Amino acid sequence: MLFHSGDVGAITSYIDIAQVVLYLFWIFFFGLVIYLHRESKREGYPLLPGNPDLPSHVRYDGAFGMPEPKTYKTAHGEIFTAPSGKEDNRPIAGKYTGGVIGAALEPVGDPMKLAIGPGAYAERLDRPDLTFDGHPKIVPMRVAKDYWIEARDPDPRGKPVFGGDHEVAGTVSDVWVDLAESVIRYFEVKLPSGRSVLLPHNFTRVGDQALVVRSIFAKQFDDVPATKKPDQVTLLEEERIMAYYGAGTLYADADRAEPII
Repeated sequence: MLFHSGDVGAITSYIDIAQVVLYLFWIFFFGLVIYLHRESKREGYPLLPGNPDLPSHVRYDGAFGMPEPKTYKTAHGEIFTAPSGKEDNRPIAGKYTGGVIGAALEPVGDPMKLAIGPGAYAERLDRPDLTFDGHPKIVPMRVAKDYWIEARDPDPRGKPVFGGDHEVAGTVSDVWVDLAESVIRYFEVKLPSGRSVLLPHNFTRVGDQALVVRSIFAKQFDDVPATKKPDQVTLLEEERIMAYYGAGTLYADADRAEPII
């Protein structure tokens, strides 16, 4: 009896095991892509219409539809459902410069406070981020007394803060640290007006003699969003503070929003 090498491992003379395994892998991989795509839409979907001419009930679920709601329980006992069905109904404080969807948005009002462009933020929970044992994670060093500034690094406390206009905005009165990560998150700046505001570390250049912030100008520090409590910052407050400094990168001065060339 004669055999051909192509007959080895064949179920029939036309299909072999390797071919079947390959097709099964393709089916599995395609199903995995669909599953991951649906799971990625638990936040941010369905998309709302950006065109004011479209009816408000129009929603875009995206390819393969929305996932079924799923309930999550956090380590601190909070319960979340996603997708939650809650919509961000904040009005867009801008108009389309080109008159069409997708064109650049031009702010209508004070762009530093409109939550638009680089100043946009998500409406997170209005409570502090917590450590594993349930304590506020980001606190000033006057509260976190077990933390100190490394002696070989410049201590920013007592040093002036310069804005993007090279004017003095205020003086650093304290440093806010992340207890979970052991890093500096904010500098507390005392302003001439008497207010104290938070300055994100990643918007700051710390020098031996002063701190420099390029995103906003000295006079704009008075409008930095405040915290409800002097020794705590909530997740929502963090979003608003970061958004304000982010907005300044484009809107602090009218010339920043113009073309470079």
